[in-house]
Amino acid sequence: MRVGIGFDAHRFVPGRKLYLGGIEIPYEKGLTGHSDADVALHALMDAILGAACEGDIGEIFPDSDPSFKDARSTELLSSVVEVVHRRGFVIKCVDIVVICEEPKISHYRDEMRKGIALLCGVAFENVSIKGKTTEGLGFTGRREGIASIAVVLIEEKAR
Repeated sequence: MRVGIGFDAHRFVPGRKLYLGGIEIPYEKGLTGHSDADVALHALMDAILGAACEGDIGEIFPDSDPSFKDARSTELLSSVVEVVHRRGFVIKCVDIVVICEEPKISHYRDEMRKGIALLCGVAFENVSIKGKTTEGLGFTGRREGIASIAVVLIEEKAR
């Protein structure tokens, strides 16, 4: 078994849709980034790649490549899952923390969990998503953006 951890953060910007955990969330701002800037899935992808010792999403999906401009992170996650499957691993458990003052994550948690479970090939009950605030501290506390941390457990496939 192997464990990986990932982190991502993006700034809010007007005029973009907000994607978190693979779903669109109604909010007055979105996150800036080369792709859809889904911080939860970006942290998850880095955790998965880290557990498999396969680098990070910046190496696989560089922001210098125009083909990834505005790409949906759900599609990128599918590619990352394929990478670890080819390496002989399966994802066993996912734990994600989304750090923001708003929007409130609890209203969308189960929808996010369902989509992530499907994309990663794990049971719904093996995907956890939590929303946390920083009590007004830092860039997330000032409502300037969102950060996310993810941890995954992967296991070598049975032969």
